[in-house]
Amino acid sequence: MEFSATAFLIGVALAVGAVVLHYLKGTPWTPSEDLSGEVLERRAETVPETDFPEPMNRSIGGGGAVAVGGGEAGGELAEGEEGEGSEGDGATASGPGDIPEDEIEYYEVEWVKEGETIEVANNEPLLDQGEEQGWDLPYACREGSCVSCGARVDGDANDLVEHDNQQMLDENEMSDGYVLTCVAYPRGEFSIETNETP
Repeated sequence: MEFSATAFLIGVALAVGAVVLHYLKGTPWTPSEDLSGEVLERRAETVPETDFPEPMNRSIGGGGAVAVGGGEAGGELAEGEEGEGSEGDGATASGPGDIPEDEIEYYEVEWVKEGETIEVANNEPLLDQGEEQGWDLPYACREGSCVSCGARVDGDANDLVEHDNQQMLDENEMSDGYVLTCVAYPRGEFSIETNETP
């Protein structure tokens, strides 16, 4: 019986020890400091600032990031190298907006949904000229690589506007009057309905 008495005493001692430990006050738990704000600030410091226009952007998905230069596609040119569009004779590539001041023409354009007819210059995109009127027109990329700024003119867009490097509309869509206002320069008088896409 000695064995059972020893086991009994050990059992009682463990039980009493467990009860005592249960009722002892330990050190209180305190939550750690919230670091999420600090982490976000650190991450924001690593993102480069862009000149991408964000105000009044109503397109789905918001603005977007501008590609940061680097590597072969966007890096600096080595001495003696020529970039895209350079002719080698010092001439620079020109777009539809690169018109000398004395050759700028103005056209009457009726903005149907905005309810106004305004005079627009042929050296500035339709989107910019609409925004100068204070209109909240849709856009996203401002480079002709999406259709957020899509609109429709009352005729063949190939005859009425000149696009600067648009990548989204095919010839049939432009023949049906579709334009991308962010890169569309007027070349005649027409009516335009904004927020229209093929």
